[in-house]
Amino acid sequence: MLAAEEPDLAAALLFLSYPLHPPEKPANLRTEHFPSLRTPALFVSGDRDGFGTPKELQAAVAIIPARTHLMMVTSAGHELLNKKTQDDLPPRIVQAFLGFIKQA
Repeated sequence: MLAAEEPDLAAALLFLSYPLHPPEKPANLRTEHFPSLRTPALFVSGDRDGFGTPKELQAAVAIIPARTHLMMVTSAGHELLNKKTQDDLPPRIVQAFLGFIKQA
């Protein structure tokens, strides 16, 4: 929300498991500030996250006028974990974020 008010505050934003809405309450979206975001933003979310489905996130991210990217973690929930070991997930996220920043 602060980045929406002060777009020069950061070069890019990293949203990890953004709680798009409370579980089972998709009408209560937390996106009021999205149309005001002017900072590039990378969203990382599990494709089974109860706080926002991939389709819901895609629609929400589409209202952000800045450059965005949505990185989905397969078979993961809000905690970004799945049944397989995700030891490589933190470095993958960092690598994706650094690559995203370089695209600017």
